[in-house]
Amino acid sequence: MSVPYETCGTHEAFESPDACLQRLLARTLNSFELPDDTLSRLDTALAYDSCLHSAAHHSDGRRRETYRHVWLVADGSAVTLWELTHNTGPDGQLHHEVYTDQEELRIATARLPLPGAEPEPLEGAPQLVVDDRTAQPLPGREYEWGDSPDHARRVLRRAENTDRPGEEVAVLLAGAFAHQITQAFGRLDPLRGRRQGFSLYEHAFLLPGGREVSLWEVEHTATPDGRHMCEVYETEDAAQSAMERRAASL
Repeated sequence: MSVPYETCGTHEAFESPDACLQRLLARTLNSFELPDDTLSRLDTALAYDSCLHSAAHHSDGRRRETYRHVWLVADGSAVTLWELTHNTGPDGQLHHEVYTDQEELRIATARLPLPGAEPEPLEGAPQLVVDDRTAQPLPGREYEWGDSPDHARRVLRRAENTDRPGEEVAVLLAGAFAHQITQAFGRLDPLRGRRQGFSLYEHAFLLPGGREVSLWEVEHTATPDGRHMCEVYETEDAAQSAMERRAASL
């Protein structure tokens, strides 16, 4: 890699690529969400580099940074993981999260506002574009093409609620060829002002024939220990009801 160890990243000099990967996975809260094929490619890593990707934000004792980790693998290609570090949670402790693409990183960063810090667009973030396929999305939809079945699998895998969508939905979404992620900021009114602990996302998938199916993801910290939790529902109404129940328990 072109950037020297002593000026870039958080790894120790002379560590093997695998050791760097294992340290990253050990400190991140959501490493279990990484796709199996990504981990398989990383098993053949030959070289590693990392660097600070965005300007670090520090405000009132809170901090947030993003890092880019790159591995050169045996087939000559590169695998990139994006690490988000922050201490914006209720416990004030430094937490680490890892993502495979910048869109997921952007969404994760958006839910971690800092006092006085404006959201920062990520350099090179992919633009969601609709192509000229026969299937036409609803007005206002801007889909990202490719990797949609894997995205659906990861959304369903991180759901902790017992009434999450079942195997039938998972099989259906295995045929998706495009998806869009939308943060539904304006749909949190039933929480009676308790917006800061909840986020609602719509994951819309486009299926062959033009059918659209959505998963509704609720992210919140309304847990006994204040930890971050994800729940996934098949309808917006079910997601709203879940948020109301959680808000009532605060």
